[in-house]
Amino acid sequence: MSSLLIPPYGGQLVDLLVPPEDVNEIKAYAGHLPSVLLSERAVCDLELLATGAFSPLDRFMGQRDYQRVLDEMRLANGYLFPIPITLPVEPGPHIRIGQDVALRNAKNELLAVMTIEEVYEWDREELAQKVFSTLDTRHPLVAELYTWGPLFISGPLRVIQLPSHYDFRDLRLTPAQVRRRLEETGEENPEIARNPHLNVVAFQTRNPLHRAHEEMTKRAAQSVNGVLLLHPVVGMTKPGDVDHYTRVRTYKIMAERYYDPRRVLLALLPLAMRLAGPREAVWHMIIRRNYGANHMIVGRDHAGPGVDSQGRPFYGPYEARQLASRYSKEVGVAVISFDTMVYLPDEGRYEELSRLAPGQRYVLISGTEVRENFLNNGRRLPEWFTRTEVAEILAESYPPIYKQGVCIWFTGLPCSGKSVTAEILTQLLMEHGRQVTLLDGDVVRTHLSKGLGFSKEDRDLNIRRIGFVASEIVRHGGVVVCAAVSPYRATRNDVRNMVGANHFVEVFVDTPLEICEQRDVKGLYAKARRGEIKGFTGIDDPYEPPENPEIRLDTVNHTPEENARQILAYLVHRGFVKPLDGERVANTPATPGHMP
Repeated sequence: MSSLLIPPYGGQLVDLLVPPEDVNEIKAYAGHLPSVLLSERAVCDLELLATGAFSPLDRFMGQRDYQRVLDEMRLANGYLFPIPITLPVEPGPHIRIGQDVALRNAKNELLAVMTIEEVYEWDREELAQKVFSTLDTRHPLVAELYTWGPLFISGPLRVIQLPSHYDFRDLRLTPAQVRRRLEETGEENPEIARNPHLNVVAFQTRNPLHRAHEEMTKRAAQSVNGVLLLHPVVGMTKPGDVDHYTRVRTYKIMAERYYDPRRVLLALLPLAMRLAGPREAVWHMIIRRNYGANHMIVGRDHAGPGVDSQGRPFYGPYEARQLASRYSKEVGVAVISFDTMVYLPDEGRYEELSRLAPGQRYVLISGTEVRENFLNNGRRLPEWFTRTEVAEILAESYPPIYKQGVCIWFTGLPCSGKSVTAEILTQLLMEHGRQVTLLDGDVVRTHLSKGLGFSKEDRDLNIRRIGFVASEIVRHGGVVVCAAVSPYRATRNDVRNMVGANHFVEVFVDTPLEICEQRDVKGLYAKARRGEIKGFTGIDDPYEPPENPEIRLDTVNHTPEENARQILAYLVHRGFVKPLDGERVANTPATPGHMP
C-alpha cells in the first residue's frame, strides 16, 4: 500500500470472503446445514464485516465484546468500537455451540457459513439505555429491538458471496477498492499529496445534496488540501428518508458536474444505521477510517433519529460532535465541523451563520420547509438553494402531498369504536377523490393472518403484517386506513417506522373500558371476565395507550361520523386531502394529541 494512505484503524483490513476455488465445495456443504434467515439489518452488517468496513471486528460480536461495547464502547481487546454488531436469533435445536449454520437472506440466497462458538442471552432495556440512551419506542431502533430474537450467536464466518446489488454497480466499492482509488488519485495529483499521507475528508450523508452541502464539502476538502470522499448510506437509514435511488442520482450529477473530478470520489456505503447520535458519530469515523479517510465532517445532530414521544430531540445538537472530537486522535480521523450554512442574497454566496456581521441579511430553507413548503406543494426549489438538476429529480420523485400516501392507524380497546369510525372515514376519503384501502383487524385475521392465535408473539406478527402491507400501499401513493386493537406500544411504533413517521397518523380511540364492555354485542368481555377467554385485551392482557398520538378520539361525547369528519379535517389540514369546492370541513382542524 502506498504511503499516501494511512493503514486501517485496527491494522490490516478484515477479509472474510472465501477463495473462489473453495466456493462450490462450501456451497455443497452448506446445502445440508440448518439455516438462519438474516434480517435486512443483518445482511448489511454481514457485508461490511466481510469487506473490512468494521475492522478490526471480524464477526458478529461474542458476549465479551458485546458487554464491553455496551459499558465502555470498546471491544474485549481494547479497540474503540461504540456500536454492538450482533446476530439475534430465536431458540432452536440447531442453535448450539459447535453447530455450523448457513446464513441466508430473505431470498434464501446463501451468503455465509457460521460455526457457532457462542450463544448468549441479552437484555433489551440494557442495550437500549446504554447505546441509545432511551427506552422510548419512538426511537426507531428501540422499537425494532422488540422484533429481535432473545439470543445472540457468534462465531467465525466463511462468506460465500456478498449480497447482490444491481443498482449503481460502479459506485458500490469495498473499503479496499476505495483505498485503491484514493491511492491513484494521490499519485496522479502530487499537489494534493504533499504531506506524508493523502488527506481524505469523508462526508456522511443520507439526504439529497443541496448547495449548502456542496459549499461545506468543498471548503472542507480545500482546508486540508485533500480529496472529498462523498460516502452516502444506501443501506437502512432513518424511516421516511428520501429513497437511495433518488439520492444517488443527485449525488452522481453533483459529483460529475459541480466538483473538481480530481478532488472527489463518490462511493456507496451499504450501512444499516442505528441512529445512535453520539455513539454513531464515533462509529462512522471508524468505518470511514477503514475506507481510507483521515478527516470527517460531523454536522449538527449527526445521525439523530428525530424527536421522542414528547416531541423533544433524542440528542443535543452538538453531542455527537463533542464525542467524536474526544476520540478523534485515537481513531486517527480529525473532526471537521461547520456552523449552519446560510445564503447571502446581496453577495450571492454562502457563509456560516456564526461568521455574519450583526444585521447582515441571509436566507435559509430548513429540511422541514423543503418538504412541506416546496415538495409537498409541487413548488420548485430555488436555484440558490439547490442545483437545477437536483430540483428536477426531487420534483419527479416527490409529487404534491395530496398525491402522496398516508396511513391512518386506529388503535384502542376491543369495541371502542375503531371499525365503524374507520368505515365512515374511508367513505369520506373516497368522496374527496383519494383511493383508499381499509384493513380491519377482524377481516385481516380471516385472510392475511389466518391461523394466528392471540399470544403476544402472534399479535405482534399480525400487526407487523398489517404494517408491512400498509407501508407498501403508502409507498405507492395510496391511502390506507387500519383498524386493529394493536395493544403494544413498541409494535405500533415499529409500524410507524415501517410506514415513515411523516406519513403515519395514529388515532387513539380513547373509550373507557366500561363503555367498551357495554357495547360488546358478542359478549367477549363477559366471557373473559368468567375466564372462558384467556389473554383478552383490557381484562387479563394489557393495553398500552399511545403516549403522544396524532389524534385522540372521544367516542362518548361524539358520534362516529363526527369523529370521522374531525380526522378528515386533520388530513385536509396536513394536505393529504383536498377539500371539495366550497366545502368547509371543520371549524378548527385537529391538532396533535387531541380532538377539538
